[in-house]
Amino acid sequence: MKRFIPGFLLAVLLAVPGTAMARGQGWSLLAADTVGSGRNMFSAQIGFPGLSLGLLHGGSDNVDIGGKFSFNWGREGLVDASDAGIKLQGWLRVMIAQTDKVSLGITFQPGPFVYFPRGNTLFGMALPVAFVVGIPVGSALMVNAGIDVPFNVYIGEGIGPVIPILFGGGLEYFVNNNLNVNFNLRLGPSIVPRFDDSYFTMEALAGVAYRF
Repeated sequence: MKRFIPGFLLAVLLAVPGTAMARGQGWSLLAADTVGSGRNMFSAQIGFPGLSLGLLHGGSDNVDIGGKFSFNWGREGLVDASDAGIKLQGWLRVMIAQTDKVSLGITFQPGPFVYFPRGNTLFGMALPVAFVVGIPVGSALMVNAGIDVPFNVYIGEGIGPVIPILFGGGLEYFVNNNLNVNFNLRLGPSIVPRFDDSYFTMEALAGVAYRF
């Protein structure tokens, strides 16, 4: 898996046309471009698995820090587990490379969650990591492609660790320099070693992001 991720991202980079493109609006929610040193960004997204609200602060030109709150009706993206729950996460985003054509970033969003399936209560910890390539298409559109590994572990419920491996892409349309509307899609299996099985997992979210 560790060898596959850089290979996938390299393939995306090589697929980008050689002609130079505008650097979008210089920031993003879904791609690798950070919000900018000293700037802030509020985001709201809804879809599956739920509703998420987030706040990011530009700690430097290459690093964003913040937090996210989610109310979910799909347990950690499992399509067959329509359980209500809440999740609180920290949010760290690092842009590790940038050219006029592409940017490459990594995101960490650790935090606890609780779900309520059929009168029961499930506690756990999410430890997700994501790798993303952002590709600006002119000044108004940013496209992304990435691999998410939203690893999570259930505490004291006989489930143990769950290892999702999700692939997909998304886009952001910039209404102006400080506002975009966006859509993001990730699909793949969630591997549950304890059960020696995997389950189809999806994240499909649309929303807005405002930088201030």
